[in-house]
Amino acid sequence: MPTSIHERIQSWLKGPYDPEMKAEIRRLLEVDPNSLQDAFFKDLSFGTGGMRGVMGIGTNRMNIYTIRRATQGLANTIRKQPGEGHRVFIGYDVRNHSREFAEEAARVLSGNNIEVLLSKDICPTPLVSFACRYFHCTAAIMITASHNPPQYNGYKVYWSDGCQVVPPHDAEIMKEVEQIKSPAQVVLGNAFEEVGSEIDDVYLEHLKQLQMLPAMASVPLHIVYSNLHGTGIRLVPKALKTWGYTHVHLVKEQQSLDGNFPNAPSPNPEEEKAMQLGMAQLMREKGDLFIATDPDADRIGLAVGKTRFNGNQIGCLCLHHICKTLRDKGEFPENGAFVKSIVTTELFRKIAESFGGKCIDVLTGFKYIGEQIGIWEKAFDSYQYLFGAEESYGYLFGTFVRDKDAVSAACLIAEMAASAKSQGKTLVDILHALYAEFGIHLQSLTSLSFPDSQAGMDETNALMRTLRTTPPQEIGGQAVVLREDFLPGLHHLPPSDVLRFWLKDQSKLVIRPSGTEPKVKIYAEAVGVERESEEQVDARLKALVESFKNGIGYGRK
Repeated sequence: MPTSIHERIQSWLKGPYDPEMKAEIRRLLEVDPNSLQDAFFKDLSFGTGGMRGVMGIGTNRMNIYTIRRATQGLANTIRKQPGEGHRVFIGYDVRNHSREFAEEAARVLSGNNIEVLLSKDICPTPLVSFACRYFHCTAAIMITASHNPPQYNGYKVYWSDGCQVVPPHDAEIMKEVEQIKSPAQVVLGNAFEEVGSEIDDVYLEHLKQLQMLPAMASVPLHIVYSNLHGTGIRLVPKALKTWGYTHVHLVKEQQSLDGNFPNAPSPNPEEEKAMQLGMAQLMREKGDLFIATDPDADRIGLAVGKTRFNGNQIGCLCLHHICKTLRDKGEFPENGAFVKSIVTTELFRKIAESFGGKCIDVLTGFKYIGEQIGIWEKAFDSYQYLFGAEESYGYLFGTFVRDKDAVSAACLIAEMAASAKSQGKTLVDILHALYAEFGIHLQSLTSLSFPDSQAGMDETNALMRTLRTTPPQEIGGQAVVLREDFLPGLHHLPPSDVLRFWLKDQSKLVIRPSGTEPKVKIYAEAVGVERESEEQVDARLKALVESFKNGIGYGRK
């Protein structure tokens, strides 16, 4: 395998690659050779869940050749599995080249005598997870870069359980991909079957069964919705209608299926800019709530009036609605359980346990929430999964999907908003009531950035080592009462380069490197004490993070 930038470029010029691509490489070598440095800096890595990168020519870019290489590795893994008649479902989002990449993946699988079901149209990520299980597939592929900027695309792999791949299959696929050294190793075919909207109807039938309060659909609820130019338009309006919520107004400026995301340059419902158009429309129309889904419809944002909720708040509101409704109906199961990531708010745990539910922590990454469902289903006399959430705007209600699902979340949010309205309240009122009962919980995410180089990566590793060998005894004037190191594995979780500090006043900090960039992320949470205002808790939260940064000397020259 070529190891230097020059060798990689020459391998493309001499190898069985597209003539137009070769011509463009030669042109750039003459007029702007530096532009090829990053494109051929390395081979685009296939990680534990797939790959993601900028689209373009080169070994470090998303293009038909990196797609083929990844898919051949996946095909080799599938062919080693027991049984015959393996099948793979492929979906794709609105991004530039997504359909093309999906077809290339289908060609490789077909060439390896694996049956392919290709979505006829753009496809939300949760529908791929659902279809994987519904069609009894060995695996599934989703071509998406989720909420990344327009120049990106990606490749996510699911296994037969409908979850993104976890051990041991993720390592097996990565190993097989690494073995593909040349396009000559890739086998191409051209046989696949397209799947149309008939799968939507089956998904919606399952979703309808999750509805807990059908009578709430009679409450006049004015919903503003934006698909942020993405796949959510395929299912979200139909899903809301299935639950009886028909007064849905679309944000027209962001409705078009456009991979350039012209009116949502950063198509991420976590970010205020992506939500501005919808929130303005909400105020003009005097609506009840605004919801927005990211391009592959696995994350959801929420606003009521001028209040934009963060991911932790949305998760806690959904959790409380589920728990209260099941309890009031006498349907809360004795073994009911909930799942959150280790960086998600502790308010989630307090709410779940107040209703008698069990709350389980998993590592960051929604695949671990989906995985937990399967673990409990296989275990005798285990927990019954009810709801899972992560702070980055991902939620899963029910078990027929095994990844975060903004479609079912939209219906759940509509129901709880209608329930609140029936009592003369809004979701803002419900959140404040939760704070009054369990204490104000505020969170922040801070990234400590280091130089984008090997030296920068070394600095991030050195910081994590220092925090382990000489951990802080206090942060922000609060004693560290417990330090948890997940590197050797902890609480039945697999090893992960994560540290969690618990402070005397219930505050917590979770520290972890990004893994792909020279950055260290700080997830901080402060909990209010009696008579503290949100402003006071927020000030303590900021002081907590600054104290930690000062303690490690970050930013000093």
